[in-house]
Amino acid sequence: MRGLKNKRILITGGSRGIGQATAVRFLEEEALVVVLDRDSEGCSRIAQEMPALKGTIVADVSNPNSVGQAFAKLDDLMKGLDVLINNAGISLRHPFLDTHPKDWLEVMEVNLNGVFYVAQQAARRMLEAKGGVIINMGSTNGLMGYPYYSAYNVSKAGVIEFTRSMALELAPQIRVNAVCPGFILTPMQKAEYTPKMLQAFQKKVPLGRLGKPEEVAALFAFLASDEAKFITGQYFVIDGGEIAGGLASQKESD
Repeated sequence: MRGLKNKRILITGGSRGIGQATAVRFLEEEALVVVLDRDSEGCSRIAQEMPALKGTIVADVSNPNSVGQAFAKLDDLMKGLDVLINNAGISLRHPFLDTHPKDWLEVMEVNLNGVFYVAQQAARRMLEAKGGVIINMGSTNGLMGYPYYSAYNVSKAGVIEFTRSMALELAPQIRVNAVCPGFILTPMQKAEYTPKMLQAFQKKVPLGRLGKPEEVAALFAFLASDEAKFITGQYFVIDGGEIAGGLASQKESD
C-alpha cells in the first residue's frame, strides 16, 4: 500500500486475533507499530514474537485515566500518531432476558466508551499535527439483528454512528472509517462457539468459509494508506457475503 512506510500506528486490542494480524500486516508495510492491550501476558508474548514492534502498552481502554496514561507513554515511544486502529473489544453471549446489567455495562464500557476515549486522545494529537487516520472496529452485528448478543449489537451500532459523526467533525484533517467483519475465526470466537456452532455459521456464508484475521488486517491497511485518501465517514463490511441478502437468500439445510 502507498504511504504506510514509517507511519506511526497504534493498534488497540493488538495482542491476539485481528489485532495481532493487523500488527503483522503494518510491520510488513514498514510502518512503526505500537500495540496496546489490557492483557499484560499477551503484551509480553507479542513483544517476544514480534521484536520489530516499537513497543507495547498495557492499558484498559474502558478506563479514561488508563487511556490518558497510555497516550503519554505513546508520546514517549513515537512522538506522535498517524494511524489509530481502534480494535479493542469484548463479546458476551447471553439471552436478552438473562443479561445482567453488569455484563451490559462491561460490553458498553469496552466496545463503545473505550472507542471514544482512545479516539479522542488520538484525534487531539492528529489535529495538532494536521493529519491522521482513525479506523474503528465495527461489526456486522451493528448492522443486523443477531440473537443472544443484544449488548454487543448495540455497542457496534454505536461505533458505526460514532464513526460517521467523527468523520464530519474531524474532516478535512482526519479521515475516520469503520470496518465491520462478519464471522472471522479468532481466539474470541473459538472460545465462545462449539465446533458444531462454527460449522453452522460457516454454512451461512456464501463464500463457504469463515474469514481470516489477516483478511481484515488487509482492509485496515488499505483504509489507512494513501490508496484511500478520498474515503471517510464510511463503514466497510467484510463478511464473505453473509448479510448480502435476508432470510430468503439463505441456503436450505442439508
